Amino acid sequence: MISLIAAFVALDARAKVFMTQSEALASAFPDAEEVKSTTFVLDDDQVARIEAMARCEVDSRLVKIYTGMRGGQVLGYALIDVHNVRTLPEAFMVVLSPGGEIQSLRLLAFYEPLEYKPTDRWYKQFNNRSIEAPLRVGGDVHGVVGATLSTRATTRGVRRALAYYKVLIQDGK
Repeated sequence: MISLIAAFVALDARAKVFMTQSEALASAFPDAEEVKSTTFVLDDDQVARIEAMARCEVDSRLVKIYTGMRGGQVLGYALIDVHNVRTLPEAFMVVLSPGGEIQSLRLLAFYEPLEYKPTDRWYKQFNNRSIEAPLRVGGDVHGVVGATLSTRATTRGVRRALAYYKVLIQDGK
């Protein structure tokens, strides 16, 4: 019984939820009158295009994109990416401008030990980037000693979010 309690305490010590989905969307679009969500079901062609652009696999054929609206105008888009870093999940939200540039990257939850989490400053290096940026750890994305798997997993998720925008929003019109 004591070992079971210790296991739950150890798991809880490393699990951290920074922001709920509703809090994240409210902070992403503070001036929005409405935040609507659209769920896309990817076909084979879309999956192939997204994987080629993102240079990583698509985990699910279901993709939800949130759109912030005010006065009938699009304020921006948000995508939430949940993936495993090593063996445990991380969730972050990529907020995009109407033109597809990253406005912010918001870490929502991180279940690996917190010493493997990159700093807030590291996440900010993605701001103002678009699908045209190579986004390679060790190239235009700085690595973090001791958090290599975290930086690679996040960078893949960001590239995937930008590819979703390109294929589903920009080219889908």
